Formats: sequence, C-alpha cells, structure tokens
Amino acid sequence: MRRKLACVAVFAIAFGANPASANPFTDLAALPTFYTDATMKTMKPMAGFKKAWFALSKHDRAKMTKACDDPAMRKPHAQFCANVLALSGVN
Repeated sequence: MRRKLACVAVFAIAFGANPASANPFTDLAALPTFYTDATMKTMKPMAGFKKAWFALSKHDRAKMTKACDDPAMRKPHAQFCANVLALSGVN
C-alpha cells in the first residue's frame, strides 16, 4: 500500500508541475498592476510602473528580470521589459 501511495505521489508531483510556471508572463495576476486598463494595452507611466515594480517580492522581480534578459521572452513584451531592465539595473 505504501508503495502504491508513493507512486501516486510521484505522478501527482510530476504531472502537476506546470512547465510554464518558469514564465512570469503567464501569471497575469501580477501584471495588471503595471497597466492602466484591464486589457493591459496601456502601460502606466514610469512612476506608476516603478511603484508596482517595487511592490513585488524580490523573488518575483528576479523572475521577471531573468525572463526579460531572454531575447525570445523580451520581444513580445518589449516596452514592459525595457522598464523592468531599467529598474533592475540590468540595462
């Protein structure tokens, strides 16, 4: 019985892990704070963006900075990543 339970736990962990979780842009819950509208088409001015940026945890800021360092990730989010890199000191 323990062996069966262990196998089920391993499968639950393996298949429950979301491979897209490494991409902070898939977590749209944090992103609206950077935009002025619900459709996330208009970004806040730098002062508002900066306030939203520093309201994030250091871990979340590091994840976004790492994602924006990747050219493939940066391309579809060019303006957002330009602000992120400027505020994180990477740029």
